[in-house]
Amino acid sequence: MKFISWNVNGLRACMGKGFEAFFKAEDADIFALQETKLQQGQIDFAPEGYRAYWHYAEKKGYSGTAVFTKTEPVSVRYGMGLSEEFESEGRVITLEFEEFFFVTVYTPNAQRELTRLEYRCRWEDAFREYLVSLDKQKPVVVCGDMNVAHNEIDLKNAKSNVGNAGFTNEEREKFTRLLEAGFSDTFRTLYPDRADAYTWWSYMFRSRERNTGWRIDYFVASKRFMPRVKDALIYNEILGSDHCPVGLIIE
Repeated sequence: MKFISWNVNGLRACMGKGFEAFFKAEDADIFALQETKLQQGQIDFAPEGYRAYWHYAEKKGYSGTAVFTKTEPVSVRYGMGLSEEFESEGRVITLEFEEFFFVTVYTPNAQRELTRLEYRCRWEDAFREYLVSLDKQKPVVVCGDMNVAHNEIDLKNAKSNVGNAGFTNEEREKFTRLLEAGFSDTFRTLYPDRADAYTWWSYMFRSRERNTGWRIDYFVASKRFMPRVKDALIYNEILGSDHCPVGLIIE
């Protein structure tokens, strides 16, 4: 089975940059999106053979997630159901299948000057609590833009970015705590020493051309699910967004 996740930074814009061709060519069993920036009815994308699940933010042109799956899920949940504080931005969709939960997430950005870091940290605690509650029932596969480079190897210029959004001690520690709660970063588990493997590049300073990037898009899985994981992919050649898609191959 193949899973793909992509922060498209606006699906309507990405549609004009090769999104549909990539979607069709990869023929994934599950394809998840983040930062769709859509409201209901703004786009007509219903790929044949897939069931589609959309979660919209209340704020127009902001956030939003979607999942397309060939297999009908047992159940679908939008949001975490833990606090109204975290439910208005369309950030989490959970699909339950017979053998595992599939979750896509668009983690809040701490923003410039770290104006949203406190909210981000509370959100992280709630999300970890949510995933742990799912993991008690069956294994979990989580994908999405998690807006953190966990370790220095996960971004090009680590020293100059310490304390910036996405590489604060607080955000990195929250990701560590998630892994300690029984989860694995699939790519780094399989490729512990692979450097220059990034999933996001600034639009400034020819960052993508120079591969001055960050790895902030992940597939994270319950540790007991890892024997089923055969490969973790980064499609760094695929354009269309400031993020590239990431993938997971399981048996």
